[in-house]
Amino acid sequence: MSNPTYVQEYNAIVAVLSKYNEGGAKADSALMKPAFNEQATIFGLDGSNLVGGPIQNLYDVIDNAFRPSPEATAAIVRIDIVGTAASARVDTDNISGFRFTDFFNLLKVDGEWMIVSKIYHTHTSD
Repeated sequence: MSNPTYVQEYNAIVAVLSKYNEGGAKADSALMKPAFNEQATIFGLDGSNLVGGPIQNLYDVIDNAFRPSPEATAAIVRIDIVGTAASARVDTDNISGFRFTDFFNLLKVDGEWMIVSKIYHTHTSD
C-alpha cells in the first residue's frame, strides 16, 4: 500500500516504542538500539542539572546501572502523527525501581519510523 493509513503508522510507531520498552525492562541496550537513529539525543534533569547528549549515554546507563526488571510496566499515553513526523509519550513504572515519563520525537526515514530524540522526567518516590 503506497499510502499507509493512520492505524498502520500508529502500529508501526508502537512497534518502535516496544523495542525501547523491552530494552529497558531487560536492561539490554542492544534490544532498544534499533528503535533509535544513530544521531539521536537524550536529555533530562538530574536534580536541577541538565544531563544528556548522544543516545549512547542512554545505552551506557541501561547496560551498566540498570538491572532486569520483569515487574516493569509501560503505557503509551499518546502518539501524535503528522506525515513523516511524530511525537509520543510513554510512562513506565518499575524500571530498576524508577518511574519515568518519556517524550519521544520520531521521523519516518526511508519508510521506517525511528526515534531521533528523547527527553524524560524521573518521578520522585512516593
